[in-house]
Amino acid sequence: MAERLQRARVGSDALQELVEELAERLQRSVVLDDPLVRFICSSRHFEDADPVRVRSLLQGLADSEIIRYVLDQGVAQWAKPGYIEGRDDLGLLPRYCVPLRERGHLLGLLMVISADKNLTADETAAIAKSAQVIAAQMYAEHVADHAEESGAQELPWALLNSSPAARGAAQQQILDTGVLPNAPHAVVSVVQVARSHEPPGQVENALRGALESFRRTRSAHGAVAVTTDRAVLLQLSEQSLDPRELKEQSRRIIEALDTFLDSTAAPVLGIGGRQTGLADAWVSYEQALVAARAARRMPHSERVGDWEELREFTVLLQLPDHALNASLLPKPLRALLAAAGGHRLEETLRSFLEHAGSVPRTAEALQIHRTSLYYRLRQIQEITGLDLDSGPDRLVLHLGLRIRELLQPDGHATTD
Repeated sequence: MAERLQRARVGSDALQELVEELAERLQRSVVLDDPLVRFICSSRHFEDADPVRVRSLLQGLADSEIIRYVLDQGVAQWAKPGYIEGRDDLGLLPRYCVPLRERGHLLGLLMVISADKNLTADETAAIAKSAQVIAAQMYAEHVADHAEESGAQELPWALLNSSPAARGAAQQQILDTGVLPNAPHAVVSVVQVARSHEPPGQVENALRGALESFRRTRSAHGAVAVTTDRAVLLQLSEQSLDPRELKEQSRRIIEALDTFLDSTAAPVLGIGGRQTGLADAWVSYEQALVAARAARRMPHSERVGDWEELREFTVLLQLPDHALNASLLPKPLRALLAAAGGHRLEETLRSFLEHAGSVPRTAEALQIHRTSLYYRLRQIQEITGLDLDSGPDRLVLHLGLRIRELLQPDGHATTD
């Protein structure tokens, strides 16, 4: 997946010069990475290069496996420098790693290759001194970049606001400034991250890192806005985005977040409905929130939900979490689930309802004889007390089965 991860912003001439100065003094290779272990700049070789360094220089970024390995060492939380152990199977020599912080904000990671982990006190002192200067330079550049981007960050949130007045003002500002085109097609994707053990700021960094390559694609122009646990990607295009393209984009975003964050983050992504231009982008955003909830609740979602594929679930997913529990299961369905052979009868009922009550198609789908199917359907009616020829009775059971699918990620709800 290395070629798919967006590289960090290229380091400035000032940062490159500082890295080269330190490397010359140490006579060792020095690398500067961002907080996501993405390559920013590097010194020249000093005959200490390992395969990881060579690939990083050639590709402009590290392999995802290397990124995950380094982050798993907890470097983003280190309060002081330390060694990252080498991994022969990854082609990684040990590195002396210095977290670069300014005012509590992790700006990057300064790496010095040290195959024998034999840096002297003078060398570590020189690294510490250079690290202070490099961190100060990175912070100054960060502040300047943030000042330029802060306005653009606020616009997407205002455009998706629940207030029509706020949306109207944001839309006019976008049109006046030309920040985004007034394209006829709009879609919003929402990424949500669960509580994780990552240090402050690391989740935001990861969200930006995963989404930034989709600000502008061959098909769409977009904007990204990020909070501590959520990000939105607004995309505008001349032609409606292909569902397959959106699914592939979503898969790549989740894949990148799995690289940048630990397993507790459990990111999910919701794709909103395709709407008409800037004016209706807020509708796609609200739909994307529901789709993200579906991605977290529904089995086999692969952590991506698409509003336009949810059908009747779009209504059920509007229920608040405290209400969406086993108490909503209709009593007749609870009786069926508790009966002997309940799992088999549930499967039969589901297939029967999915095939609009067609006995031939249901029997074919279940690969059983029609006589066996009729017997099972009579059992279902006896246990539930409902008439499968009645539209309202079928609806009760069908909604109950749909609710059951939302109650547990594996699709096997309890009836306690």
